[in-house]
Amino acid sequence: MDEPGTAVPRSALPQAGQFALELTGVGRLFGALVAMADIDMTVRAGERRAVLGSNGAGKTTLFNAITGDFPPTSGRVRLFGEDVTYLPVHERIRRGLRRTYQISLLFGGLSVIENIFLACRGVGRGRFSLLRPRPDDGAMEMAETLLNAVHLDDRRDTPVAELSHGQQRQLEVALALSGAPRLILFDEPAAGLSPSERADLVEILQSLPPHIGFIIIEHDMDVALRVAERVTMMHNGHIFRQGTPEEIENDPEIQELYLGHGERGGGRA
Repeated sequence: MDEPGTAVPRSALPQAGQFALELTGVGRLFGALVAMADIDMTVRAGERRAVLGSNGAGKTTLFNAITGDFPPTSGRVRLFGEDVTYLPVHERIRRGLRRTYQISLLFGGLSVIENIFLACRGVGRGRFSLLRPRPDDGAMEMAETLLNAVHLDDRRDTPVAELSHGQQRQLEVALALSGAPRLILFDEPAAGLSPSERADLVEILQSLPPHIGFIIIEHDMDVALRVAERVTMMHNGHIFRQGTPEEIENDPEIQELYLGHGERGGGRA
């Protein structure tokens, strides 16, 4: 993996017109409940997109449809040009898709570096090996790089259970970066973070290599608008508006519906 801030070969950069994600008429039913309907959305390779909306707007359902956790009941999902609508989760991971979750999925009894190493080993060829890693193990080298990328060098050998909530969220970003991802879905990564931890998270996300795109669901609008190039607003399971952060922030209807008469900062999404 390329370290944040380092040059990326032109061949690895997104090509004009290439879409990382294409959703066409995507919907999801839970019995008679329409959780999401008629979603049309494209995300360019390398693009940073924020998905905002009030609770129950359909944001997490959207992520579940993309990852295959709860496949759509209508429409098509294409990942880097390939139809993955009915592929299982692990096949989408093999194609470069990663995701974090609202609830931490970490090994509390293992150290930070051990958690990252397992994530790197899990997407590599030697994932079934029971041997301890050698000093020159490629997965361990990648783990050390990711450790630095998410600013956890000084917590390398700390048990995860002893990390602060913010540090655990940083670790989840490292796990999502394992195995050369091409598109990452971040599900509320700033939830419960202090102002300083939010600032650190923003710096980490802004420092990701340009060929890695991401979509972020976030309740903190300040965080979302600082890291995104484009914003998709959802309401009642539909796309309500799409535009640049500036367009979304200055839209009177969005201010009324979402921001609460123009009040910004930490608003619930």
